[in-house]
Amino acid sequence: MYNNLMFKLISLEKYFCFYIALIVSLTFLAIFFTLSALGLIQSVESSNLIGEASRWCERVSDGLFREPVNTLSNLGFMIVGLYMFLVLSKDEKDSPNPFVGINKISVLYASVVIYLGPGSMLMHGTNTEWGAWADNLSMIMYIILPWLFNTYSMSKWSINQFLNTYISIIIIYSVWRWFTDFELGINFNLFGVSIGLWVISETLYKFWSPSFRLISGFVGFLVLMLFGTMPNAVFENFSEYWWIILFWIPAIFSNQKPKYTRTYKWFFLGMISYLSAFSIWLTGVPDHSSCSPDSIIQAHGIWHLLTALATYFFFIHYRSIKTV
Repeated sequence: MYNNLMFKLISLEKYFCFYIALIVSLTFLAIFFTLSALGLIQSVESSNLIGEASRWCERVSDGLFREPVNTLSNLGFMIVGLYMFLVLSKDEKDSPNPFVGINKISVLYASVVIYLGPGSMLMHGTNTEWGAWADNLSMIMYIILPWLFNTYSMSKWSINQFLNTYISIIIIYSVWRWFTDFELGINFNLFGVSIGLWVISETLYKFWSPSFRLISGFVGFLVLMLFGTMPNAVFENFSEYWWIILFWIPAIFSNQKPKYTRTYKWFFLGMISYLSAFSIWLTGVPDHSSCSPDSIIQAHGIWHLLTALATYFFFIHYRSIKTV
């Protein structure tokens, strides 16, 4: 009996973070479903649009959620995030890789992936302005994490410096975004810029050298081209694209060569998954020919599932380090 009790206590301690994440996730879902069923959190304004196609194609409903499929498809993020916690809890040995085992950085990543679900649910389920704020914040909480982690991995920052920087950006952004708009009132899309910073920092991590640090920011222009913005358009409208100067942020702080290499097949799988999701996301609007508001298969719902899969591929990417 004593041995069985000790085994249960050890197992409980080992999977503590997973159980906490699971309890928090289930609690959110219970509260969210209850408040939705009681009609306490749906937008009054959107009630005028019931029966019409939403901005993401699905027909606005007077049921439990304003956009049922687009809401419930976000369960994918929560399931993937919980699975990450399970994987991290099962890691047995100590590792210099902060994406192996339970630690501040791995817990942050898995938690942020989980929150992508509730954040988006609050928008699609309620069609409110505060729901849109929560959704946008969840996206920012995820997208700034990889490039900040890459920068941290090439700098002399401590873990606490990395976390304090991350938390500071999130707090400032969340307050600023609440009082302004998606571009913060200054024509600055932090989500879009962070995609460029992520690719720049990954490239710098792979090809780090003092000379490459100087030119690494130009990788951001390749990312812009991938999304349809040519360099001539940037320089002809510099007041609109002033934020390209931020493409050199990783170079400024990445003052030492990474200690480890990564297996980039997982990064590319993540990018393929994300870009596929993005191409589908573009079709999930009312004026697109493929929009079918009453279909159980919604383009925006597929976007949620594929981006959830992408977060898992990136998770494996960061777990794949080897000593240089």
